[in-house]
Amino acid sequence: MSFDIDIMFRYGPLLLSGLWTTVHVCALASLLAVAAGLGVSVLYGLPMRPVKLLCRAYIEVMRGTPILTLLFILYYGGPSFGLTLDAELVGIIGLGLYGGGYFAEIFRAGFESIPAGQLEAARMLGIPRRLVVARIQIPQMLTLIIPPSTNQVIILVKESALLSIITVAELTKNTTQMVNETFAVVEPYVAVALLYWLLIEGIALTGGALERRFGYAS
Repeated sequence: MSFDIDIMFRYGPLLLSGLWTTVHVCALASLLAVAAGLGVSVLYGLPMRPVKLLCRAYIEVMRGTPILTLLFILYYGGPSFGLTLDAELVGIIGLGLYGGGYFAEIFRAGFESIPAGQLEAARMLGIPRRLVVARIQIPQMLTLIIPPSTNQVIILVKESALLSIITVAELTKNTTQMVNETFAVVEPYVAVALLYWLLIEGIALTGGALERRFGYAS
């Protein structure tokens, strides 16, 4: 058995195209997940029981539902409700909503790490809640939430491999095409493993740099 590196060069454009799709889908999904998680965690902190129950329901449903099930509901079940979405858009929304449940818990823990005295002082001074969140809570909790947030983004990148099942031409889908056309197995999956590793290593290094930056700033 020999390792045919020429296959990697011949299918390099296909793999890089899949990598680009993975990067931009995961980037948009991560932004959606962060926005959803932050919004839910802020609403969860409001003294309104119905809102708290809705936020908790969202978190529990997203954390308790396999991502593949959510993707199937959106992609294959959507047309039954008059919702027909492009596969990539389904991937972005599905990963974003799924990740939002985890980010909500990350942000909630960050908010709860702020000393209650600071929040009470802000209320006594009449500072609006939106400014309390933006100027007091978020800056202080950044150092605490960056490591778990980085880890969650890495998880979303790994979960994105499941998008191949709903026909998104991302890295895993294109690698499968490469395997089907060449009947090679080792070379394509070595290549895809290397590309995923490089992508995830880049995310980890970026997270580490942000952690040091905001850690020193605090």
